[in-house]
Amino acid sequence: MNKPISPADLQFDEDGPLYVAQKKVYPQSVAGTFRRIKWGLMAACLGLYYLLPFVRWNRGLGAPSQAVLIDFPNRRFYFFFIELWPQEIYYFTGLLILAAMALFLMNALGGRIWCGYLCPQTVWTDLFYAVERWTEGDRRERIRADAAPTTVNRLARRVLKHVIWLVIAWWTGGAWVLYFSDAPTLVRDLATFQAPAIAYIWIGILTATTYLLAGHAREQVCVYMCPWPRIQAALTDEWALNVTYKYDRGEPRCSVKKAIDLRSLGEKVGDCIDCNQCVAVCPTGIDIRDGAQLGCIQCGLCIDACDSVMTKIGRPTRLIGYDNDINVQQRITGKPEVFKAVRARTIVYAAIIAAVCAVMLYALLTRTLLELNVLHDRNPVAVKLSDGSIRNGYTLRFLNKRGFDRVIAVDIDGPADAQIHIVGADSVTPDRPMIVLGRDSTTELRVLVTAPLNETADRTAPVKFRVTDIGLGEVASATDHFVTP
Repeated sequence: MNKPISPADLQFDEDGPLYVAQKKVYPQSVAGTFRRIKWGLMAACLGLYYLLPFVRWNRGLGAPSQAVLIDFPNRRFYFFFIELWPQEIYYFTGLLILAAMALFLMNALGGRIWCGYLCPQTVWTDLFYAVERWTEGDRRERIRADAAPTTVNRLARRVLKHVIWLVIAWWTGGAWVLYFSDAPTLVRDLATFQAPAIAYIWIGILTATTYLLAGHAREQVCVYMCPWPRIQAALTDEWALNVTYKYDRGEPRCSVKKAIDLRSLGEKVGDCIDCNQCVAVCPTGIDIRDGAQLGCIQCGLCIDACDSVMTKIGRPTRLIGYDNDINVQQRITGKPEVFKAVRARTIVYAAIIAAVCAVMLYALLTRTLLELNVLHDRNPVAVKLSDGSIRNGYTLRFLNKRGFDRVIAVDIDGPADAQIHIVGADSVTPDRPMIVLGRDSTTELRVLVTAPLNETADRTAPVKFRVTDIGLGEVASATDHFVTP
């Protein structure tokens, strides 16, 4: 029987570190299929981010001409032909659901492909690494230079690197601010120091965060700061394709010369020659041969490095590749590989994405650009006039989302012989008041509804207000109650 461990048996190193110090990573440049994919996606993502604020879109006279604009002063969001108001926040909810489901679907199909190819941290870090290699050299040169005493040439290269980093970070922050104001105008105001102070503040904040995260924190963001690796680990299953070292083929490892000798003796030898190129190119500094790890962002650069080595020594490529543990076991037992992209979870994710897209598309196609809300007076709820008739007061709020003024008629369906009067608005047709709504605005009017007293009627009766655009025929309605005191 094992003896219980007492507190006295436990020893703690009170002077030991509470955290692991950062180990600097020197990723080596690599060429190959996945590196080309990353270059292409980087160019597309950065080009879209930096240039999109300058794309123009004609929305008519008086409307902003920027294709994508978050207009806080006027509380509008413009995306090409779509204009969203604060009341339509549910569209943003739908976009968040779509983003989450797309992320889950990507994870179910290809692991952390978002992290490896599309995550902003990955994209900007890749760009900063490219600048570092251009100014200071590749992996071996940087390691050698960091270990040697600082020279004037080395200092000049380092200063140039940080200057370029700061310029990239500054333009990154500046581009983000351009999404909240007319881009050409804001660029001119920033250059002449006439822009609002808040613009300079946010550019400073985003410049600092981009410089620190992409230039210094780098892989620490992926390993320690980002929650997605932990979430992804809980969502993945055995069928998801991840960057995998195929140990069934690679082990046992040995050098090329030793492998030739062992094979001549009839012994089993793996294809891995322990060259460590997969480790050298990894942007987070892990060894993919150790299995699934939190630090692996599934970028595929180790695949390119390993394929290059396998090609040079005349062995089949894809010793490291997108694979899953099921196929490793299939190969060990001599069974064919099985890939199962269509399964329950991918169907569910795809179905949710399709359903949300359909709902949002239907809502966009059927959305009205004329809205009406009604609020009944609270004190008094109803007034009995000297002639015995009953009057109720309401506040009507009209929302005209069109980019031009429009004339609307106000009708009422409610108590018999009811009359409607809009306070402060004259109309040539008293029985059917007509008013002008300003373009792209909200209008509030006080409305009085008067009806003769009907002793047999209920104390509360429904009343429906209906507004009709005289020119376009658009209709909006709202229902409340007519109350008898």
